Amino acid sequence: MDAMAVSISDGLCFQKLRRSGFFLIAFAFGLFQGLMPVIGYFAGQTFSAYIKSLDHWIALILLGFIGGKMVWETISQMRHPEEEICEKIFTLRLLVVQAVATSIDALAVGIGFAVMDVNIWSAAGFIAATTFVLSAAGVWIGKKFGSFLEEKAELLGGLILISIGIKIFVEHVMG
Repeated sequence: MDAMAVSISDGLCFQKLRRSGFFLIAFAFGLFQGLMPVIGYFAGQTFSAYIKSLDHWIALILLGFIGGKMVWETISQMRHPEEEICEKIFTLRLLVVQAVATSIDALAVGIGFAVMDVNIWSAAGFIAATTFVLSAAGVWIGKKFGSFLEEKAELLGGLILISIGIKIFVEHVMG
């Protein structure tokens, strides 16, 4: 959802994007969202035996923090609705920074996947494909519908992450 929110913002700010720009944004977000869990997975395998008993706490804390941050930022933006300043030029450097920033949390997800012994290749492929589609849709939505949805997408994404963290915690504690 954070990649989609940034894609919506890109659609708003870079109104002159062509189809190649849509594809490039979607590809970059999909690539990094798929790559980061793989990196986290292999890093997490080295110490997963030590954290299996704490995995539900880790998921709750990480997802709660990331989701809470998204919700906090959305509420702050709603309280201070200053005019959004858009970059005038869409650059590859800007896109890479956005893609890395929105995928850092996927690194933590990869560590969780190592603990749960998930098939990382199918999970990463699914994450990358889903992010690609949502990011392409986000750019299109940003160009077509304006800033109305941007805040709501990030708020919804934050609430979903918090809910997933709570669900994992409750399922583990309740058996």
